[in-house]
Amino acid sequence: MVSVRKILKHMLLIIPIAAAVLYLIILVAMYVMQPGMVYYPSKTLESNPQAVGLPFDDVFLTTGDGIRIHAWFVPANPGSATILVCHGNGGNISHRLETIRQFHDLGLSVFLFDYHGYGQSRGKPGEEATYMDAEASWQYLTRTENIAPESIIIYGQSLGGAVAAWLAARYKPGALILESAFTSIPDIASFHYPWLPVRLLARFSYATKDFLKKVDSPVLVIHSPDDEIVPFSHGEALYEAAHEPKEFLKISGSHNEGFLISGSTYLDGLRDFLQKNVR
Repeated sequence: MVSVRKILKHMLLIIPIAAAVLYLIILVAMYVMQPGMVYYPSKTLESNPQAVGLPFDDVFLTTGDGIRIHAWFVPANPGSATILVCHGNGGNISHRLETIRQFHDLGLSVFLFDYHGYGQSRGKPGEEATYMDAEASWQYLTRTENIAPESIIIYGQSLGGAVAAWLAARYKPGALILESAFTSIPDIASFHYPWLPVRLLARFSYATKDFLKKVDSPVLVIHSPDDEIVPFSHGEALYEAAHEPKEFLKISGSHNEGFLISGSTYLDGLRDFLQKNVR
């Protein structure tokens, strides 16, 4: 008969091994599944700017890797500045109608594009792909629409903040606006998964803070202390990394609804920044 002591001894050997194997499985899964954790595209366009009373142009661009992507251009009054919108990692451009309306109400023309694999854009999402999408949009505005760079504001929300900062570091827009943006993927992953060696596992960088250090345009950083996805400290770190002239707009509300909940605080802050920094 096997003694209880031997059984316990055997279990004490098995449990750590099982735990180590399970942990290794989790690490492998986290590495393999990362694209699905970073990108949440939706292929169906649920509406368009006409739903909020705005005429628009459907635009199709070809990116540096030969992929056809989709965008909307919502013009304002002749001579108005244009805001190039880099949206977050979920949905598609049809889920940003309120953003379009707010920017248009501020007197801005709005250009909003979908990343590879989002909405009507072809291809597969990826970090380099999102940068190419933004660059193709910039080239369209400056070359096809003949808009002066100083009349273009680059705006990025959440993951789009990294894309916007990347673009602004390579070209010189009239201004850069980062809303609810993180400092980098490894930084934000470390916050959400402190028990994993995410810096070793990370397949994506999106180094917003590093890009921002190379931006010479005026910068507005917008963040809420109530943000449940990207800690307020990320917004503070981005503000510290930015060169002058720079401003920080503190709003309220959650990661995806702060711009709505904050109401006049948000809109007045944007208006003030634009009036001071954009032609």
